This record gives sequence, C-alpha cells and structure tokens, in this order.
Amino acid sequence: MPRPDHVVVAMFENHGFNQVIGSASASYLNRLAGEGALLTDAHGITHPSQPDYIALFSGSTHGVTNDSCPHDFSGADNLGSQLVGAGLTFTGYSEGLPGQGFRGCTGGDRYARKHSPWVDFTALPASANLPFTEFPQDFATLPTVSFVIPNLCDDMHDCSVSIGDAWLQAHLDQYVQWAMSHNSLLIVTWDEDEGSNPANGGGHIPALIVGGPVRPGARYGGTLDHYGMLRTIEAAYGLPALGTAAQRTPVTGIWR
Repeated sequence: MPRPDHVVVAMFENHGFNQVIGSASASYLNRLAGEGALLTDAHGITHPSQPDYIALFSGSTHGVTNDSCPHDFSGADNLGSQLVGAGLTFTGYSEGLPGQGFRGCTGGDRYARKHSPWVDFTALPASANLPFTEFPQDFATLPTVSFVIPNLCDDMHDCSVSIGDAWLQAHLDQYVQWAMSHNSLLIVTWDEDEGSNPANGGGHIPALIVGGPVRPGARYGGTLDHYGMLRTIEAAYGLPALGTAAQRTPVTGIWR
C-alpha cells in the first residue's frame, strides 16, 4: 500500500454500477475511471443508506438498520478517532451543513445528517464537522483523510446522475489534478444501488480511485464492500482494522 499525503472520499447515492459506468450522463466520472482505477465488483452493505455510511466510517453498522436520526455512539471506534490517535487528522465536509458542528438531522441546503456518519461519534470534536464551503482551497492544508458529502440533490439522491457528475467536476476536479502530482487520492463511491431490499445486500455500485499513487486505467476485479474500502484506507496509514474491516483485505494491484 502507498501512504498518500491526503485522501478525499466523496460519496454519492442510490445508483448501481451500470447507471453510472458507461453512461453518457456521467462523462466526468467515466473520465476519472480512465485516469485512475475502476473497482468493477464493489458493493454496498445493505439498504437503506445510513448503515452503509456508518459501516464505511467505523467497520460496523452499530445495529442501525434504517435512516432514523439521531444516533449517538459514545466511545465507539471510528476512522476519525483512529487517525487522530495516530497523530493524523480527519474532517468531514457536508454541502448544505448550516454551520460548524451542527448536529441537527436536517437543515440548511438539503443537508441530511444520516449521510454524515462522523456526526454520530460523540468523541469527535465539532471542528471535525464542517460545511463544504470550508473545504480548503490550498489542498496542501487538507486533513490526512476527509469525507465530502454533497447535498441531497448533488449526491444523486433527489436529482439526476448528470447533476451529480457536474457537481463533482465543478467542485473537486481541481483537487484531482493537484492530487496527480502530490501523492494524494480521491475515492468516489456510492452508498448502495437503486434497490431497496436489505436481504439483497447493498447492490453492485460504482467505485473508483484516482490520484498520484494510482496506475491510470487500472481495473480491480476483486469483490469489495464498504468494509474493504475502510480497510484500504486504514492499511495506507498503518491503522488497525476496525470491526468487520478486519475480515477484508486492502485493494491491491492498482498502485504505481
């Protein structure tokens, strides 16, 4: 595993692999898949959305099976606390968040706490929960790992694939170009596919990794879920695996 200087994870909503990869409505995302690595057998954990976010951030769904809010996990392990404990940094940036440290379930411009899992982990400070308007323009000042959550339109939940695709290009393409020459990564993934039956898992989702450490045009065909993506991030920084992530192996074969 390479050790990136920065990792940004951008998460979108409720679309299966074939709704995005190869779609004319996702020209930018498909360009990124060519410039980086496409993960061809990625899957969500379950339906609906919220448990997928919590799983990716903490290695467990903590018993959450729906989109109810709020949830507060006192003392529970999570990626943000792991990073801080290792002398590294974490911040979550949510589009539409009314203000730093806001813990309400909804508000602002189509913000939904259910898609911002770090808010549920009470050990993390308010300063780790910021509006996307505070995403640094000087990318060298980014946290070690950050999550970017578009609002309920721009994440494709309420609006189209093309709107989400355009949002990603408008807001993170400059970071992608910088990451190519600054040992950093952008991970783009979805919570679940368009299905709704938790008995069928979270479905086959698009996922890609792009940046300096990635071989352009790489393809990873191994089965991957949100626990495996968490394990990949943890392995990059020498962190122990949380929860079910310990039963997964990091993504290999796509690195320079």
